[in-house]
Amino acid sequence: MTKVISKNGLILAVFALIVTAIVALTQQLTKDAINKQEQRYLLTLLEQVVDPKTYNNDLANQCVLVTSQDMLGRATPQRAFIARKDNTPVAIAIETTAPNGYSGNIDIIVGITTEGVVSGVRTLRHQETPGLGDKIEITKSSWMDSFKGWLLTDKNESQWRVKKDGGEFDQFTGATITPRAVVEATRKALAFVNKEQRAIIESTQRCGGQ
Repeated sequence: MTKVISKNGLILAVFALIVTAIVALTQQLTKDAINKQEQRYLLTLLEQVVDPKTYNNDLANQCVLVTSQDMLGRATPQRAFIARKDNTPVAIAIETTAPNGYSGNIDIIVGITTEGVVSGVRTLRHQETPGLGDKIEITKSSWMDSFKGWLLTDKNESQWRVKKDGGEFDQFTGATITPRAVVEATRKALAFVNKEQRAIIESTQRCGGQ
């Protein structure tokens, strides 16, 4: 009996090693393709939050790291992409996180011109409820476009809320928490860039590989 158990255990161990090796090999072989796909997706999002007609640098590779848990929702660094026209900064696309979504973190990217105008907002990752909170995806709803053209000033700060809270942004039917979290995260990202724009542009904290 002991010999049988040992034999079966050995077979399982060998099988596990073979499967692990196959997974590792597959991951290695597809790494470049995955990286290219991620880079292509990133460029697509960047072009949606910053009009590509306004800059002529390689935006996806003009990235610095910034950190502010209070304003950008995470204790770890977030990426900020600097758009330039003939070497003159024209906009910043900054990643930020709404930590108070209905189902956890909502990662978004906010495009902001150097004049402090929101040029676009898109969702990077979320786990909100399908059919309710997922209207923050541009493929499900145009709600994210409602930020475009907005500024943040002392006079309009109170308008940066959903209508249910007395602000100017629509909430979703049956799902107020999600849009409330995204409005707040976008407002904070805008406030952060307004305050730290020069430091971001002059930062030497480059993203990995640059």
